[in-house]
This record gives sequence, structure tokens and C-alpha cells, in this order.
Amino acid sequence: MTVLIDPARWPAHGTVFSHLVSDRSLEELHAFAEAAGISRRAFDGDHYDVPVERYAELVARGAEEVSGADLVRRLVASGLRIPAAQRAGKLDKILTQRFNRLFPGTSPLEREPVVADLLARWSEPHRHYHDRSHLLAVLRAIDVLVRHGEDCGRWTRSVKLAAWFHDAVYRGDPALPAGQDEEDSAVLAEQSLSELGLPDPEIDETARLVRMTATHDPDLGDRTGAVFSDADLEVLGRSRGDYSRYLTAVRQDFAHVPDADFAAGRAGVVQSLLALDPLYRTATGTRLWERNARRNLSAELHPTARHWTR
Repeated sequence: MTVLIDPARWPAHGTVFSHLVSDRSLEELHAFAEAAGISRRAFDGDHYDVPVERYAELVARGAEEVSGADLVRRLVASGLRIPAAQRAGKLDKILTQRFNRLFPGTSPLEREPVVADLLARWSEPHRHYHDRSHLLAVLRAIDVLVRHGEDCGRWTRSVKLAAWFHDAVYRGDPALPAGQDEEDSAVLAEQSLSELGLPDPEIDETARLVRMTATHDPDLGDRTGAVFSDADLEVLGRSRGDYSRYLTAVRQDFAHVPDADFAAGRAGVVQSLLALDPLYRTATGTRLWERNARRNLSAELHPTARHWTR
């Protein structure tokens, strides 16, 4: 058992709260909380907030008592900690600033309706993985690739705009034709960027990149496609803790799909990703993420096999 609880010191709603976390996996944390009758509404990304009156009961159920500092240290070490900058209160500000920097010559009156619409889409309640945190992660991964010398030529802005629009339409409906969300997102990009007065070549390149995410299989020599595909798939190459959180969020995105159907569909996705050779199309992506990504995907597909060594 690796569920941890810290002293109840956080005031809210007329009482004080403890944090309940796992330093192993979110699946373990959710299972513990469910068995204790704690509502999923008390979950905040990497922990449950639990009132002081439940502290003794949760310790009796097996939660390990630790100090607040130890709880944070172990959560960070597990890879499950969500940085403060990625929490909802700061995400909108960070993302809005990034969007505005892409349009230095436009007025706020032109930009604000577009960015407000995009943030509203990325904040839809059915999204758990395909949300604002994912958008920011893709933008940061693009920064990493460019900083390491991956060349987007004159299309750097289009690559970043493709990040903003690539999941702007996201319904997670298995009844829809494959690629429909990507096509509708590309059409939205064409319409919105036209309203902002972007040159047609940049609009076309942005929409092309959005459509490409239906396969994540850019043509040989497609440098911008390689950068954008690698940035979108960066999550696969993270630590085990981050990958575990990714899997939990993906399953929540498809909570309406029965377990057996989801498992079959997810296995198909994982197999198709493992079949990509290479999985990452830039030299930087291959160097930074390929090894961990293949370990994570293989472990997901064959969970009883040994894939990680220290």
C-alpha cells in the first residue's frame, strides 16, 4: 500500500483538509478512495482533498501518515505531481499569453474572441486528457524540439497554431468516422485564422498539420509534420508516473465506452503506434523520447512482462 495522507492543515468550507495521494499510481489512489466512499469530485489532478473528520478512518484503512513535505517529495519523485503552472487557475493566463505572442500585429478585439472560443473548447467537461494541460504540453514540446535545432523554416507559427487547433473539436465518439474530429478541427482553424487575417499559405499549412494528426505519419521530408507529430506524441515518452496519469485521463475521456470495447480499441491504438518505425520522426524526438515511449507502450500492451530496469 502506497497511499499517503498528510496532516489536516488546509482550511476551506469551515473545516480543514488533508491531501490523500499515491506515490505509485492514480489507479491505486482512485481504488482506495472509491473503497472509502470518497467522491471523485474531491479529486484534484494528483490528490484527493479529504476533511479532517475522515483522517483517522483513512489511516485505519491503510493510508500512511506523512508530513506535508514528505507527501510532496514522494509525489514529485513518483512523477504524478502536477506542477502549479498546469493547474486550472493559471493555465488560461499562460495559454492566452502564448496565443497573443503569435499575433503581435493584431488588436485584442481581434484576438480575444478566437482565444476565448479555443479555451472554452479545451475546457469542455468531458475532456480529461485532451484538455488545456495537453495543449500546453504540446506547445512546450514544440519549444523543446525547436530549441534543439529541429527546423520548421517559415512555418514555426503554423506548427504552434496547429497545436491550438488539433483537438479543438474533440467529441471522443466512437460512432463517428475515423478522422472526423481532426477534419472538423482543421475546418475550424481555416475559419478562425481567416478571421484573424492570416496569410492563406499559413492557414493551409496549419490545417494540413491538424489533419495529419489523424495518422501521426508524416511523409519523409515533411519537417513541420515531423516536429508537430513528435510534439503531440511526447507524452508517450514520459516517466512511468506521468504515463500512468496519461492512461487514467484517456480512460476518463472514454468513460462512456464499455471496458471490453475500450480495451480492444486501445490495444489497436498501441499496436499501431508500436508499428511506427521510427515512432518519432525528428532526431531530437528519437533521442529524448523513443526509448521510454516503446517501454511504456509495450508495458501497457503486456503489463505482466518486465520492461523497466534501473
